[in-house]
Amino acid sequence: MRITPPDTTPILFLGSSPFGLPTLERLYDAGRVVGVVTQPDRPAGRKRRLSPTPVGAWAGAHAPDLPIFKHENVNDPGALAALRAIDAPSWVVIAFGQKLSAPLLDGRFAINLHASLLPRWRGAAPIHAAVIAGDARTGNCVITLAERMDAGLVLRRTAIDIAPRDTTAEVHSRLAELGADDIHAVLDAHATGTLTPETQDESLVTRAKKLSRADCWVDFTASAFATSRRINGLSPSPGVALTITTQEGDANIKAIRSEPAERTTDNKPGVIIDTDQGLIDCADGALRLLDVQPPGKTPMPWHDFARSRHITTGSTVRSDIPPPPSAST
Repeated sequence: MRITPPDTTPILFLGSSPFGLPTLERLYDAGRVVGVVTQPDRPAGRKRRLSPTPVGAWAGAHAPDLPIFKHENVNDPGALAALRAIDAPSWVVIAFGQKLSAPLLDGRFAINLHASLLPRWRGAAPIHAAVIAGDARTGNCVITLAERMDAGLVLRRTAIDIAPRDTTAEVHSRLAELGADDIHAVLDAHATGTLTPETQDESLVTRAKKLSRADCWVDFTASAFATSRRINGLSPSPGVALTITTQEGDANIKAIRSEPAERTTDNKPGVIIDTDQGLIDCADGALRLLDVQPPGKTPMPWHDFARSRHITTGSTVRSDIPPPPSAST
């Protein structure tokens, strides 16, 4: 039997977020990465010091032999010329943060790893969207780059289950690790001419909008399932902010993990009906808070927090929903 050797084509890696790190590490360890392109350093933290992206930080620490490019716009003539001068027929793009122009990509085999089962959840926050929506499954797609965001041909798709307690952070980590296998498989299939591109069904497209602090709320008048999935889907960032009325005054926390539960007593939505179990009344059941994070502290189990603040059954929990933007006149 003839064994086809794995692809060894040099690769230019373009990425910024932690989602691409497992793939970058795998490709670098294989000796295939000849350059890294990432977003420029940005102010971060309370002191607003210039900090590299996670990809830039990893490359600087673990791959000092690689050239690192940090162009504000990779499509500008100077940046375009510099990147196309690199001897890398294959480009791997993962959560890079800039749109790549046709002249930049001309003649390159450029692929993108997207964290959803396309055409479901095109856009900036596909993992958040899948968890919040209550999807039973999500996954990765490796696609070609297209003029419209996430609309390219699907070259490979893999799926995973979303468990009731899964947070976006946990699903993110699993998909990031899986992504390294997905990219590796597509590169090898390209080298052997065995790719079978699949066109996306435009009638099935859904959008995953970019999230912000304006989304840090949950509605206890919704179902326990919807409430729980929203908390888990927004964890750890941007998070769901809660205010609990206690004997010692209001306590502010971030909800980290939750699950739906059966209602033990019928009360009003947003009322704690079992302090020990962290049960909060919802429209059709109860929400069980599992983990929370007080300001300036690390996440902790609900029962540890509740004991430290003397929270009792009957306390109310509020999550302020921002008002809709005013209509233009």
